[in-house]
Amino acid sequence: MSLPRFDPAEYSSQLAEKAARFAGDFAPLGVPAPEVFASEPLHYRLRAEFRMWHHGDGLVDYAMFASDDPKTPVLLDDFPAAAAPICALMPRLRDALRANEVLRKKIFQVEFLATLSGELMVSLVYHRALDTDWEASARALAAGLGVQVIGRSRKQKIVLDRDWLLEEFDVDGRRLRYQQIEGSFTQPNGGVNRQMLGWARRQVAGVGGDLLELYCGNGNFTMALAPLFERVLATEVSKSSVRAAHYNIEANGVHNITMVRMSSDEISDAFAGGREYRRMKEVDLAGYRFSTLFVDPPRSGLDDATVKLARGFDRILYISCNPNTLRDNVAALADTHEISAAAVFDQFPYTHHLEAGLLLTRRG
Repeated sequence: MSLPRFDPAEYSSQLAEKAARFAGDFAPLGVPAPEVFASEPLHYRLRAEFRMWHHGDGLVDYAMFASDDPKTPVLLDDFPAAAAPICALMPRLRDALRANEVLRKKIFQVEFLATLSGELMVSLVYHRALDTDWEASARALAAGLGVQVIGRSRKQKIVLDRDWLLEEFDVDGRRLRYQQIEGSFTQPNGGVNRQMLGWARRQVAGVGGDLLELYCGNGNFTMALAPLFERVLATEVSKSSVRAAHYNIEANGVHNITMVRMSSDEISDAFAGGREYRRMKEVDLAGYRFSTLFVDPPRSGLDDATVKLARGFDRILYISCNPNTLRDNVAALADTHEISAAAVFDQFPYTHHLEAGLLLTRRG
């Protein structure tokens, strides 16, 4: 597969093709016409990473590799998919690396993280140990560029100031704040993420009761959905994401959320009356009135135990990054639940990738 072409003139037709393919794939499951949420055609990615290619006398450039020719670097001056602040920073950072041998020596990769609120972080990844000379040069770099800088090498991470950014944006007239930790998952397309949050809120507006959320990450959906429910029980297995979620609960002043660091199969086992979990000792499951299950699983989708758990909920709000596993899961639930609403979200324009959202409601 070659590198994508970023041509805004082709974007609408490409998105229409992806949406039509999704509708066709899910037609046997009775999907209604999906809402289609488009991305900005350029400068939509808040995350980007590049190999650094050394050539010539002290020259280093950003590089990408096509999957059908993984040994030939494609050198880049810019990257139209990246958010405008990242694009503006790329040549400045490259020139700074070229001019400083300490920073340039054995640098392997550069990772950018931006926010809609205007913060920027750069992670410099090396094939060598980082020392005090590197740290001094990196501090000057961070001050000169006005960004957060992280240094990484094997078994080493140097944080000059902080290893997180604070994202802020509005959804349905409410300001949301998120701590985004370097190296942890964050939504790559900020504009589409806001549309996903708005769509998810509309699907459960007025439902009430309590919400169980699995795979909550740093609370991206949790903070948006929590005000629509009496209580929220949110689970996540990643320690860094749980730490960020606790920060976000306080930053957003949302106090009806209980966070538990558990995997989906563990919480499914707890619901089924399995073994006692120490992390659940303060949680009274019997006291919840769950009206809705919200899931945003990894590409592998829901495992069998979680599908069984989902059967017990009147409403299942499902966000998926893999339509194939989504289709399998929905088919497994088809005898108890039907699709009441559908949406597709174009997080990655000019690629085959498409995110989807479904609201499943109990039959009868």
